[in-house]
Amino acid sequence: MIVSIDHFYVLVGLLFAAVAVMNLRDRANPRRFSTALFWGMYALLYLAGERLPAAAAGALMIAMALVAGCGLVRPGRAAVPPEDERLASSARLGGRLLLPALAIPVVTVIGSTLLKDATVDLRPLLDPKNLTLVSMGCGAVAALALACVVTRATPWQGVREARRLVDAMGWAVVLPHMLAVLGLLFAEAGVGKAVAHVVTTAIPLDSPFLACAAFCIGMALFTVVMGNGFAAFPVIAGGIGIPVLVGSYHANPAVMAAIGMFSAYCGTLMTPMAANFNVVPAALLELPDKHAVIKAQVPTALPVLVANIFLLYFLMHH
Repeated sequence: MIVSIDHFYVLVGLLFAAVAVMNLRDRANPRRFSTALFWGMYALLYLAGERLPAAAAGALMIAMALVAGCGLVRPGRAAVPPEDERLASSARLGGRLLLPALAIPVVTVIGSTLLKDATVDLRPLLDPKNLTLVSMGCGAVAALALACVVTRATPWQGVREARRLVDAMGWAVVLPHMLAVLGLLFAEAGVGKAVAHVVTTAIPLDSPFLACAAFCIGMALFTVVMGNGFAAFPVIAGGIGIPVLVGSYHANPAVMAAIGMFSAYCGTLMTPMAANFNVVPAALLELPDKHAVIKAQVPTALPVLVANIFLLYFLMHH
């Protein structure tokens, strides 16, 4: 293949390596050494990838958790243009500022649909196993190039802005990665089988509606605990979705998986564990209540979760 997912892992690794170096050189950051160490370890996970022994990768993740847990990851001082200069630039560029953002979904759709069978010298142009992710990566690169053209800035300015945003979000940037890995560990440890035993014991097998409710609510609750729907899915799907809904009630696996993930997103709206979605925006907007985003989302999440239960019940055999 010409463009694979590994190319974008390297780009992400280089970006976090640059963030680490910039933090290391920032003497205004009282925790510059530990902050640089944190982002450097994260960069190494992307750059070394599968070449790292499993034990070494696990040790790096544990070390990152210890550094972040001890409060040693602090934001530095990013160079930001004065507000009047930024307002003048925004007024001058106008709606053109939206073009780079729109480039990402446009390129992603083109890559994952029109170019999915494209080849060069009989080799696939895009990695067929990770077509959507590779297309989105191409979209991000195209967006950066377009942003440089529109703003007449250099790619290095994009790296500086990435560092500023990463510093603002802090360790929460890596939380989805960590929680997804934790979900896989739970699945390997047999948590799904334990959930299946509890559910099949507690839920009457002659009640498909209760099974649908248990699956959807379980996805939401486990996401509240884990903070990530992708972490909850292997556990709840392995414990309820596959053995109960698919195995006992012959539900359509595609419908089960789609509505199950939608239910998990309801949990994402209601948990501070999804820090990058719910806590970080409150911090960036300087809201007085750090849980304000969650409180605003709960009235939407609960009705959608109830609707998902009924959708799964009526559509699971389609």
